Amino acid sequence: MWPVNSLDFDIAIVGAGPAGTAACLALEGSGLSIALIDKDGFPRDKICGDALSPDVVSQLNKLPLDTGPLFDQMQEKIWCRAVRFVAPNFKHVDLQLTKNSITGYVSKRWDFDHYMFEQAVKSSNVKAITGQKVNDVSVHASHAEVQLEDGTKIKAAMVLGGDGANSVVKRKLQGEEIDRNHHCAGLRVYYENVHGFSDDNAVELHFYKDLLPGYFWVFPLPGNHANVGLGMHSAHIAKRKPNLKKMLAEIIEQHPNVAPRFKDAKPLETVKGFGLPLGSKKRKISGERYLLLGDAASLINPLSGEGIGNAIRSGRVAAEYLVEAFKANSFTASANRAYDREIYHRMWKELQLNYWLQRVMRNPTLCNFVVERAIASPSVQKMVLSGFDVDNIKSQLRKPSFYWHLLRQNNGHKKSQAL
Repeated sequence: MWPVNSLDFDIAIVGAGPAGTAACLALEGSGLSIALIDKDGFPRDKICGDALSPDVVSQLNKLPLDTGPLFDQMQEKIWCRAVRFVAPNFKHVDLQLTKNSITGYVSKRWDFDHYMFEQAVKSSNVKAITGQKVNDVSVHASHAEVQLEDGTKIKAAMVLGGDGANSVVKRKLQGEEIDRNHHCAGLRVYYENVHGFSDDNAVELHFYKDLLPGYFWVFPLPGNHANVGLGMHSAHIAKRKPNLKKMLAEIIEQHPNVAPRFKDAKPLETVKGFGLPLGSKKRKISGERYLLLGDAASLINPLSGEGIGNAIRSGRVAAEYLVEAFKANSFTASANRAYDREIYHRMWKELQLNYWLQRVMRNPTLCNFVVERAIASPSVQKMVLSGFDVDNIKSQLRKPSFYWHLLRQNNGHKKSQAL
């Protein structure tokens, strides 16, 4: 336990997940002192799909990790070279994830977050404070202050909120807001001995008619384990009040396209629930002496529910911004809006496209159409894959041929009905 006193730092980062640790790593060599605060010790569980897309790996490669490219020394991962979209009519398309020799992985957050944390605390300018819940965050004329449950008050010029969807930094400094039209609820349960994964270990998203506007997922994990779950749009849940746990159990036990794969499977835990603030609308993500990162900034992919890539990216953007902010000794709300602008400059087109795709996939007829078109059309494959490959989509959106390929008839296929 830390004694009741006052500790002074340049930056206090609340939350030692991928966003917070990425910011620490990107600030290495900056000379800025950092308090990295988390209510848990490491390793610890984080309820998540556990998928690490090629974008995650690309973002990691831009950080000064001791282990080098592709975090090769972290053994607790399994490579996946494709993402499988299964339509309501049971047709599926496997989209290859490999790009420039970079592929995707799946790794439990227990292992991945611990790896990132260990990398971050190697820096001499980072002091880790774990196992301490944050009770309050406040902003004053000369500093920001983070108060821990034992009474410790940590003073810093800037506070970064990397503490997830239920961010205490956001709640204390900005107020709590859950917009159900831009939010998703999810369930996760680990299984062992699930059969039927593809040879390239595709992560699977199943868009079944009775589940829409949600989806069921199955992701392979090391050790013959699997991450299994279900996500659904929160506005739909509020309106119709479905029993998500019952729906998940029925899919696993009764669905003709799923149940045979779970014949010999065994759950390794009880079902866990979590919420995902989706990046489908612009939000205020900074203010006087604070920035929000990752899930706290609602930067989650609206289609896939993946947030790790954007969490790491936001940590990198925050670090770039903070170096200049400390040079100018300027931490006002108006100055910090430059961070908001840069975040959305880098991410908004991708977030909007994936929001559009998410809305398309809610409709069984449109979902079937997109998957069937993707089976036949490389251009449509690129569009759908944009949720996992953000470098590709900006160039695609500028091409008129992109939209033509989405709607035109492909050789050997019957013309689809007009939408």
